[in-house]
Amino acid sequence: MSSQEQKSILDLSALSSTLLAEQEVSQRARALARFVAEFLPDAAVSVYTLASDAGGTHWMPRATVGEATLHGSAIESNSGLLGRLMDDPVPQLRTGAALKREDYPHVDIRRSLQSLCYIPLLNGDTLIGALEILSFNEKLSNDVVVALQPACALGAIAIIAAQDYENERHGALKSITRLTQLYDLEKVFSSTLEMAELLPLIASKFGEILEAQAVNIWLLHPDETVELMHQAGVDPTVFKGQILKPNEDVVGTVSDNGESVCISDANDPRLMQRNTSRPELRVRSLLVAPIIDRGALVGVVEVVNKLDGGAFDDDDLFTLNSLNDTASNALHNASLLIAERKVEILETLNAVSHEITSTLNLERMLQTIVNAPQAVIPYDRAALALEQKGRFKLSAVTGLTQVNTDAPEIAPLNAVIQWAALSSEIIHVRQHGDEIDADREETRAKFRKYFADSGMRGFYALPLNDDTGRVGMLCLESGDPDFLSPAHIEILEVLASQATVALRNAQMYKEVPFITLLEPVLSRKRKFMAMEKRRRVLITAGAVALVLFLAVFPLPLRVDGGAVAAPVRRAQVQPEVEGVIRKVLVAEGQQVQEGQVLAEMETWNAQSAVAEAQAKYGSATLQMNRALAGNDGTAAGAQRAQVEYWRGELERARTLLDKLQLRSPIAGVIATPHVENFVGRKLGRGDTFAEVVDSSREIVDVAIDDDDAGLLKVGQKASVKLNSFPTRTFHGQVAVISPKAESVHEAPVFYSRVALNNADGAIRAGMEGRGKIRVGWRPAGYVLFRGPLLWAYSKLWYWLGW
Repeated sequence: MSSQEQKSILDLSALSSTLLAEQEVSQRARALARFVAEFLPDAAVSVYTLASDAGGTHWMPRATVGEATLHGSAIESNSGLLGRLMDDPVPQLRTGAALKREDYPHVDIRRSLQSLCYIPLLNGDTLIGALEILSFNEKLSNDVVVALQPACALGAIAIIAAQDYENERHGALKSITRLTQLYDLEKVFSSTLEMAELLPLIASKFGEILEAQAVNIWLLHPDETVELMHQAGVDPTVFKGQILKPNEDVVGTVSDNGESVCISDANDPRLMQRNTSRPELRVRSLLVAPIIDRGALVGVVEVVNKLDGGAFDDDDLFTLNSLNDTASNALHNASLLIAERKVEILETLNAVSHEITSTLNLERMLQTIVNAPQAVIPYDRAALALEQKGRFKLSAVTGLTQVNTDAPEIAPLNAVIQWAALSSEIIHVRQHGDEIDADREETRAKFRKYFADSGMRGFYALPLNDDTGRVGMLCLESGDPDFLSPAHIEILEVLASQATVALRNAQMYKEVPFITLLEPVLSRKRKFMAMEKRRRVLITAGAVALVLFLAVFPLPLRVDGGAVAAPVRRAQVQPEVEGVIRKVLVAEGQQVQEGQVLAEMETWNAQSAVAEAQAKYGSATLQMNRALAGNDGTAAGAQRAQVEYWRGELERARTLLDKLQLRSPIAGVIATPHVENFVGRKLGRGDTFAEVVDSSREIVDVAIDDDDAGLLKVGQKASVKLNSFPTRTFHGQVAVISPKAESVHEAPVFYSRVALNNADGAIRAGMEGRGKIRVGWRPAGYVLFRGPLLWAYSKLWYWLGW
């Protein structure tokens, strides 16, 4: 085996390793493009894959290496020479005069093109993509194309595997999305117990998820007939109120045998019979599935025609059955509410509702909520905790007019309510024998102890929420673990909604106590008028003087915030060419000047190149002089061209030799730790050798709260005190104000960047402290009471909204 063949094998082995290290199509395409670009250094290489969508087949650019820019993210399949691969998937090569601009209209280049080549990426006999090569200085030969075909075959296999991986990942994400939709549907369907609201909700959601033209919901009657109760979308073959007997039409058959049906053939006899009434609006595809609740048939859901004109499949039928499982629970609850609305329950519920909505007295309302429902709900004790400034306070307990949370019989209940209030979901825990019915082990452990101490066996807690947030938590408990039936739970949900509104109104009324506010004011006025006249005059004069001082006397207004120091300038020292560090001339913390040599790289190859160019240049000069001496103008002209060429080569070699000395781009201090350990290390182009920091000037970022950001302006004076220098104050000016806020401890702040002189180098990057910025002079009252004034203004704006 020749050395060239060995090199080719080694190159393919390296390409295989690189491709295996990546998983996604774009990453593997870039690895293939880089491999070919290294094989052809002066060429631009792009990798395309074929993609199909509703608009047809397109070439999708996946990776580009080199001096070429592609137009758009999708290229027409018949574009230029690339389009010929669609008809004949064999390598396409154009060079010289045969090359036309129409062969590559999707590519933007700024250099003359010598060769254009497209190599197909094949999966067996199937075209999956293409490799594009644009050579600028050399004309490509068929030998180059043949040499690259093994790499293209390897790249095609890798891209196919990556596409399979991405499709599998997308499928998993689609499944997760479907599960999320089912979870959201359950919450949406459980948001109402009214059948009139629930049926349209179910139909609309089913239509959205399955992307159907129409959804029909049929409900079962006691005589086993089904009636179309709601219709969403357009389906003229049936009508609302239509009744079908068992085994009549597809819906009647499904209601009789309980088996789901998917009809995807538009010529199915069942669909043709149905379309006889309205042939112009025919049913092309149909899904029919039963709604089963606790083993019993409740109704049938019918989904008609896909919006995209396609046909339903088994996956759609599986989705419909899953949706029916979610809808059956909601329908069950709604039917129970209808069946269990007895006169006694309604009267009691109306009495409680009237009691809590007819008053704004919070104490009276709380007592009604925890005591009145006992007439229809068999609980032993109820408790209600109100949310107050982010914490929950136990405010009412059945049978108690005053609640002492430290009492032995109340303290365990208060602890459980505080724990339950951490959850935004309903908590229902029951104990049968030694078994605790709860989902989490933490819940079972907590209630095992609580039930043992309190003697209770059932606990039910539901949050009281409205659009503005949490109002409180209502809890009921009993010695009977099954004291709540589905009907009772429905009553509690209705009661909770009404109690939430009533409690929120009472709290808002209590927060605006106009009557209780005026009474103290009138009392103080009477005491003031009862004073002797001289004392009243002195108090009035003092009050006027204080008002004038607050309104007229100016004080400096400052805003402050946490400060962090950072250098104004920093630069990365990076080699322009690849090489090995031979000698490091600086150390960490050393002061350097702009242009100073920091390190030297090995110069063997560069010196050899300079010597070779020098020798060639001298030889060419000698030949030119000889030709001139012999009066041979033609030879002298040719040799002059050689002299100019080697002079340029000599200058480039010297430039390369000079680039092997790493110089500092700015004056500053070496900030890289242990920079001397870089000796012997190989660095590529762009790798960082050291970082130079200009410490003569520093920028301090002062974090200003969102409330004060409107006062900031560039040029304002600032003072900074750093933790490292507690007795020293640094002065500067605001140079920049950040255009957008950043979140610090979940609160938005704007950074005011203060420029400080750091001639002695005392300030170092990363130092922290506190900064104050003078924003001008304001009246003393505004400076001293700015916070309360802004708060009051915001409240007035919220109430009045001018």
